[in-house]
Amino acid sequence: MMRLSRFADYAVLLMSHMTREPTRVHAAVGMADDTRLPVPTVSKILATMARAGLLESIRGRDGGYRLAFHPRDITVEQIISAVDGPIALTVCLESRGVSCELEDICPSQPNWRRINDALRHALAGVSLAEISTPIPLNFELQPLTRERNFNFS
Repeated sequence: MMRLSRFADYAVLLMSHMTREPTRVHAAVGMADDTRLPVPTVSKILATMARAGLLESIRGRDGGYRLAFHPRDITVEQIISAVDGPIALTVCLESRGVSCELEDICPSQPNWRRINDALRHALAGVSLAEISTPIPLNFELQPLTRERNFNFS
């Protein structure tokens, strides 16, 4: 099973919550109350988002965090990468330039890279504004269609 980390899921939730009032300064305690997440978790995620440049940290008595960009200019890929690091579906893709010891005998490694790049591209194609907008109840997903020609000879 492939799954986002809990922190990445919470980060998307918190950032989506902020889109309701994108210019307002949001305090961690208030966001924790609103989202029913623990205050330490919210504080850690907000600080991580600020270090990644997706949030501005506002100091002072009325301090907190606000979005550094318009929600349409922040992608889901940026949020996930800020929390979990670069998206890598397999160990060989997270090697950061170091060759895998099985690379010379592994025919699937280049294809894993294609799949990983497609996933990253898909997540980069969804903005915070889009993921924060509820889908209507009558919305139907259209199946992906792609002609495939496999030649196994």
